[in-house]
Amino acid sequence: MNNQFSPLSLAHQIEANTGESGLPPVEQWNPEFCGDIDMNIALDGQWYYMGSPIGRDSLVRMFSTILRKEGDKYYLVTPVEKIGIQVEDVPFIITRIAEESDGAIIFLTNTGDLVPLDAEHPLIVLHGDNDEPRPYLTVRGGMQGRLHRNLFYQLVSAAVENEVNGTMHLGVFSAGQFWSLGELPEE
Repeated sequence: MNNQFSPLSLAHQIEANTGESGLPPVEQWNPEFCGDIDMNIALDGQWYYMGSPIGRDSLVRMFSTILRKEGDKYYLVTPVEKIGIQVEDVPFIITRIAEESDGAIIFLTNTGDLVPLDAEHPLIVLHGDNDEPRPYLTVRGGMQGRLHRNLFYQLVSAAVENEVNGTMHLGVFSAGQFWSLGELPEE
């Protein structure tokens, strides 16, 4: 475990290595694994360090920009270190529709990412306990965000019926594709 973890040092590394996209190129960095730290992202999207919530949005945003997923594990990655953290479900919560542009619905995450609903950022709806829908959108780097329940119900209220492989579905159109929110029961 890295006992020298310093958010200030981390901020300087990120600032020095941020590309044109506004995100550091974490996929290009391959530092040695330094161990795990006591940081986790809870089911509701709240970030914690050593059991205490991280209350500064700018700090959470900074950490989110260097987050990388490898298999089922999550890491904070810089050019010189790779530190494991825990994620209860997914690292992002999709909080609202930011805009619609060129026929695509653009969503906003709790960390400030703008994500279009398109082929590169697909929407899938899984079902949890009691068959409750759990909608996810790919954000970046193979990492997903879960749509906040209120946002999902907003989409459902604006949804249209469309046939998919001979079955009627309720969903939305974005970026020239139909995205199913769920299959409709047969009448």
